[in-house]
Amino acid sequence: MVLWVVLALFALAGVAGFVHRVAPRQSGWLLAVYPACIAAYVLATASDAMPLREYREWMPALGLNLSFFVDGLSRLFVLLVCGIGAVVVVYAGAYLSGHPHLGRLYVLLLLFMASMLGIVVSDNLLLLFVFWELTSISSYLLIGFNHDRAESRAAALQALLVTGGGGLALLAGILLLGIAGGSLEISTLLTRGAEVRAHPLYPAALTLVLVGAFTKSAQVPFHFWLPGAMAAPTPVSAYLHSSTMVKAGVFLLARLAPVLGGTVGWLAAVTSVGAVTMLAGAWLAFRSRELKRLLAYSTVSALGVMTLLLGLDSQPAAVAAVVFLLAHALYKGALFLVVGTVDHETGERDIRRLGGLGRAMPITAAAAVLAALSMAGVPPLVGFVGKELALEAVRGTTMAGLVVFAMVVLTGALLVAAAGMVASPFFGPRPAGLRAAHEGPPALWIGALLLAILGVITALFPKWITTTMLAGAASAVRGEAVVVSLSLWHGWTLALFASVAALFAGVALFHWRDLVRESWGRLPAAATPTGWYAAALAMLTRVAALQTRLLQSGLLRYYMMLTIAMTVALVGGTLVLRHDWLPPGGWRDMRVHEAGLALLMVLAAIGAVQAKSRFAAVAALGAVGYSIALIFAMFGALDLALTQLLVETLTVILLVLVLYNLPAGRGKPRPRIRWRDLGIATSAGALMTALVLATGRPAAQDPISGYFIERSLPDAHGRNVVNVILVDFRAIDTLGEISVLGIAAVGVYALLRLRPRAEAKS
Repeated sequence: MVLWVVLALFALAGVAGFVHRVAPRQSGWLLAVYPACIAAYVLATASDAMPLREYREWMPALGLNLSFFVDGLSRLFVLLVCGIGAVVVVYAGAYLSGHPHLGRLYVLLLLFMASMLGIVVSDNLLLLFVFWELTSISSYLLIGFNHDRAESRAAALQALLVTGGGGLALLAGILLLGIAGGSLEISTLLTRGAEVRAHPLYPAALTLVLVGAFTKSAQVPFHFWLPGAMAAPTPVSAYLHSSTMVKAGVFLLARLAPVLGGTVGWLAAVTSVGAVTMLAGAWLAFRSRELKRLLAYSTVSALGVMTLLLGLDSQPAAVAAVVFLLAHALYKGALFLVVGTVDHETGERDIRRLGGLGRAMPITAAAAVLAALSMAGVPPLVGFVGKELALEAVRGTTMAGLVVFAMVVLTGALLVAAAGMVASPFFGPRPAGLRAAHEGPPALWIGALLLAILGVITALFPKWITTTMLAGAASAVRGEAVVVSLSLWHGWTLALFASVAALFAGVALFHWRDLVRESWGRLPAAATPTGWYAAALAMLTRVAALQTRLLQSGLLRYYMMLTIAMTVALVGGTLVLRHDWLPPGGWRDMRVHEAGLALLMVLAAIGAVQAKSRFAAVAALGAVGYSIALIFAMFGALDLALTQLLVETLTVILLVLVLYNLPAGRGKPRPRIRWRDLGIATSAGALMTALVLATGRPAAQDPISGYFIERSLPDAHGRNVVNVILVDFRAIDTLGEISVLGIAAVGVYALLRLRPRAEAKS
């Protein structure tokens, strides 16, 4: 069932363009029906305690199976992915109404939604990685949606390089995790956490998995790609980079916490990176004056909070993480939609040039105020509940615990100021020159208002979401049953006092924001992660250019030389280091005519090298080929001998015809080049000789030829074993060889057709 749900969403992405062409005005509402139904079904069945497992073999030899695992954590993410996804699809239809490429945006949005859905329901780690990379590719296309703008193309490339590099690290970590745990199935690994943590590969697997998660979730020092991705249209920003894609890394940490968590390495790496990201994102958000960039940096901060909580590895931290996850999705999704509406109506996103919009856009203003208050952690909104739980979870008596607690309080104060700046365009006087604005169509404000109201309902009546979603999600993070009880009042606690202090400090920061911002100088560009990325990209470009000049010279002889040299180095090194390649000693029984043939081949090879005429060299090479055919015949391989004779004859004829039409040579190359070629050729010959001698030694196991002889007739209905091997047992290999020959023939035909007409006539 789960497989078909995911595939149906991919199918919907495939027909989205057609739906938009048939019903352009209603397409957003129509395309949102299916993801909304998925979210409603998950919400209605979320009280089911038993996880849902589904398994189908796909590539069992590689450990890649179509297996799915839906528990409390998966249900929470499915609700966010499909619920907020449906809201964004409706919003996109109104925001880009009349845009010539709106149909393409629908396709990419739904493709990303299906890929993200695949991530959160996958039970197989390799299958999860497949969907993980699909999100990177689809997000690259979405960020670069406005492909005619250099800013969009650069931001898309930056996001792809950072998350793609993290994806490669994640793949390596997945493979090591599979070796350590003896399985690639997540549901199996969840029961083998102690075994994985005790394995020697655990440190490497942990490091690689964390790199993959940190790059996807924009943790420091990889946080710089997320604000750059705001070059995408606002519906894309609202969905990919606040509610879903960047939470893929958080989901991975939460999913694998029972397997990888509980160690000093996990605690130190995850909490430290999360704490630094939390504070850095909040400060950068406070310093921003452009609305989308401000929301992007505040998202970085919120992701840092979630990462920090997951690193603490405790029940209160797990509960705080899932509550904060839900709260952030609700208020940040609403705020992005609000900012998009403001930009749509006024054409402006700079806070300094906005104001007084509350009277012209009262519904949008109401949604903005509710979402901003939730972001600031003001009761009675779900953001307040999440902030209090986070403060309670990080409270500790150790020095490190006190430092982290202080960082959370300071982060809260900065986010209060940032929330005030997000809501400020709806208050105060209207700036001169600001375009007249009015409330947009329902599709532009209904989603933001719905998400903002849900933030209030969740805080006032938390039982409905606690029993159905949050308890199951927290239990999945901890790997044990967790009881979740949410309320707006927890008594006179340290967390409450810290929350109030952060609120008052944030109001003060908002009031004196210009003074505080101007008192801090800017870091040099080269000292920031963005500068490091630019330097690394420039270095990569220079290395690629140098490599291209060296390896792609355009001369066939250099390609052959490099190929042969690398083969000798790799195969020869492996042969010397790992195998007994000494000759078997059977050469002492060589008969006279066999020695004569060997001597003839050696003399013919020397003659081919020393020949002053191309035709003499071809004749000498032909003598080598015919001698090999005689060797085949002497040892009973008559079919190979016949094949060798036919191929050698055809080769000699073709070479003669080709050489006859070639221009005269340029003389002998310089001695240095001849010695170089001699060394490469001698090394290749020595390697082949060593391989032949090594394979001639008595085999440690029974030869595989017995299997082919035994199975040739019953399995392939053929008595000619060689033909059966080529046509049946090695059918794909043979098909590949035929395809190569066909492609070469097409290339030759194309070259002949491209000859100048005058040359063709002559």
